[in-house]
Amino acid sequence: MKHQMQAIILNDFGGVENFSMTTMPVPQPGDDAVLVQIAATAFNPIDYQIRQGATERKRMHSPVLGREFSGVVVKTGKDVTQFSPGDAVIAASGSMGSNGTYAEYISVPQHILAHKPADIPFATAAAIPTGSLTALQCINRLGLPPQASVLITGAAGGVGLVLVKLLLHAGFTRLLATAGSEESTQQLINAGLPISQIINYRQGGLLQAILHQQEGKLFDACIDLVGGQMSETGAALLATNGIYQDVTALTTAAARETLFNKGAVIMNISNYAYSLTGNFKYYGDGLRQITTLLETGALLPSPIWITGGFSVDTVRQSHQLLELNQSKGRKLVMTVFSNDNLMTEGI
Repeated sequence: MKHQMQAIILNDFGGVENFSMTTMPVPQPGDDAVLVQIAATAFNPIDYQIRQGATERKRMHSPVLGREFSGVVVKTGKDVTQFSPGDAVIAASGSMGSNGTYAEYISVPQHILAHKPADIPFATAAAIPTGSLTALQCINRLGLPPQASVLITGAAGGVGLVLVKLLLHAGFTRLLATAGSEESTQQLINAGLPISQIINYRQGGLLQAILHQQEGKLFDACIDLVGGQMSETGAALLATNGIYQDVTALTTAAARETLFNKGAVIMNISNYAYSLTGNFKYYGDGLRQITTLLETGALLPSPIWITGGFSVDTVRQSHQLLELNQSKGRKLVMTVFSNDNLMTEGI
């Protein structure tokens, strides 16, 4: 009976050198929770922002970081009815788990889990939950007809690629997406977006270039996945009373002033908002919508980059790649257990 697990912990805020491997007790699931052996975990920008000690550190509930995973159920609480040992699952655990996902095991509420689509590998599946739930919230709350024009900044990231696919699936055609590299542009083309609707945000005079491309017409909505300087560009390109979806909480003061002057409707997109009120069902329900779309072929998984196996070096490298914006339109994934080793040890 195994009672200890390995986990990678953050010893202090700051640089990647603050990560180390340690041993800690395997968490035990409560009555309404499930213990999962983690197969793979994906990295998110909030990971390095927490590590740096930014505002996102308030979401830190364990010295083990990591917020989404795929794995296999090994133990269930007495009130669990939807899952059994041996089930392959995925989840965006956020701060709802016993610990983060840079670990061998995690205990989570049963309501945040969804069954992994059978034909999707564990590594690919680990990258699905967080970006998909964010993208799904964006489109569900947008409330605009498919004829509306929509600007998406940073569209080739983990959220953006899923969002583009969901918008296209819903019939939106007047889309314009920003990308910063040839690789990112190709990922958007692979997602189904015509190259004429992709613009390089690194070019000079971006605002004027977009206005020229749009024949001077402003957008009904801007979905900002970048923040910073790009939030000012998005705000400037938004029509009066347009919808501005803020996914990063990184808008500048200048952008907020522009949005106020335009009487914009500002939607703050926050996945963890639901966990703060104990609405765990939101996560499982959303993931089931996504897995249904994946299983029917209406949605394809986003591309991944397996940066390595379960090690401190993999975590450090992945954080640096994200921080330097070098993921090239792919979700970074760390494998924790190989398929052969899953469910081989008693808990």
